[in-house]
Amino acid sequence: MDNLPTARDLRAKMAQIEGERASAAMKAHAAAEAEKKAFIDRLSRPSGLTDEQVLEKASHIVSRAVANGLTSVQVLRFPNHLCTDNGRAIDQAEEGWEETLTGIPKELLAFSKRQLEPRGYHLTFAVVDRPGGLRGDIGVTLSWG
Repeated sequence: MDNLPTARDLRAKMAQIEGERASAAMKAHAAAEAEKKAFIDRLSRPSGLTDEQVLEKASHIVSRAVANGLTSVQVLRFPNHLCTDNGRAIDQAEEGWEETLTGIPKELLAFSKRQLEPRGYHLTFAVVDRPGGLRGDIGVTLSWG
């Protein structure tokens, strides 16, 4: 009995496996893109949280950071296209950069001015990566040190 497949059979089997891998990779990529789009959509709209709810979240974040010996922590990272100028004013530290914010980043800055700054905290916005040399994501850091 001959159990050795032919080279042609092996090539067909390899092509089938490669097709299945490519299909799985495409599905994973599509799922990741859908998740990213949902995240951006959520960031584009108001959070619906009260100041008390955000203060509670901030308290947990700060407590964990302090327990780890930190005096600052990144609290949000978002795509630069959530800014009306794609983050240019933030990157250049231009006066009025705050006016370019939209959605939750804008809400977070307003919350900081109302609730955090009076308590001695500082919120900073900065470009945190440059993929391919281009302006990338904006990071929001809360500091108290």
